[in-house]
Amino acid sequence: MTEVLRRQCGLRLQRLSMGIFAAAMTAVLLSFVVATASYAEEPIPDGPAPAPWGPVGDKRKNTTTVERGKTKGTGVKLVALLTGDGQQIEQGLVWRVFQTARAGKSKLVTESHEASPFVKLPPGDYLVNAAFGRANLTRKIEVKVDGPPFEAFVLNAGGLRLSVLIGGAPAPPGAVTYSIFSDDRDAGEGNAAIITGAKPNLIIRLNSGIYRVVSVYGDANAKIESDVTVEAGKLTETTLTHTGGKATFRLVTRAGGEAMPDTRWTIQTEGGETVKESVGALPTHVLAPGKYHVTASSGGHLFQNNFEIKDGDNISVEVLMANINDNGNRVSGGATTIVPTSDVPTDFRNQ
Repeated sequence: MTEVLRRQCGLRLQRLSMGIFAAAMTAVLLSFVVATASYAEEPIPDGPAPAPWGPVGDKRKNTTTVERGKTKGTGVKLVALLTGDGQQIEQGLVWRVFQTARAGKSKLVTESHEASPFVKLPPGDYLVNAAFGRANLTRKIEVKVDGPPFEAFVLNAGGLRLSVLIGGAPAPPGAVTYSIFSDDRDAGEGNAAIITGAKPNLIIRLNSGIYRVVSVYGDANAKIESDVTVEAGKLTETTLTHTGGKATFRLVTRAGGEAMPDTRWTIQTEGGETVKESVGALPTHVLAPGKYHVTASSGGHLFQNNFEIKDGDNISVEVLMANINDNGNRVSGGATTIVPTSDVPTDFRNQ
């Protein structure tokens, strides 16, 4: 009886030991599985994050997992940065990818308006242009089977917003346009136009650098030129104050009379520089403050007058075809000079 009890106790101890060992092994396997799953879920970044990178191994938000086994050799992801500190551009981009042909000409392969497109390309060399408004960057990339999963383009771009005042108030819509020229003084070829006919209060995206801004009030010589510096990653705001006055021209047979149609006008400065030419019965032009000489061509003759305009003026300039008294004789008190067409240079008569 004692021997039977001893055998039963031994079997129970053996089963208990095996159970403890199995539980221990299960715990070890579970810990290994959990650790492996945690490692597999760590994303592989495919491009710069919107914010500066944190320490290596940190969990990062807004990242995309690149499955390297599926994307090898199929292309590359394109990422654009405002500055070298990793400020990513999220909208307003145009990407163009070119491939150089044997004849040396570039062929457009693909175009994308996505912020960070994944471009599927066979292995080879390509030219990629990233355009952000008027800011752009073109550089060569090489697509390889085992190449990097993304290509970052640092545009070093900023913004320029120009405001204009006339008479202390914001310029009316359509009254002012401006052009932006690059600063190519060292090139010896003059400044190249970046944009023309731009309107105030709009943000123009540009590469960082110095630019010449030419602002025009009206359609004649009321201009302002200024140099501005655009910094990468910043919005540069500049305010210009224009001066000038409006003048409406009319060729009449008597003071206050009806304007003659189809009159050709030439407006010159006091020094003889032509600032505006136009055709019409009642043309209106904005001129910089100063003294001017106006010539009206009609009926085979030229009729001339002098006038002065000041800042804020809105005047009417009459040019008399002749000053006639009650007896029908021309008097000398008028301001108009009559010049026969035969005395006019040939190139002007042919206009």
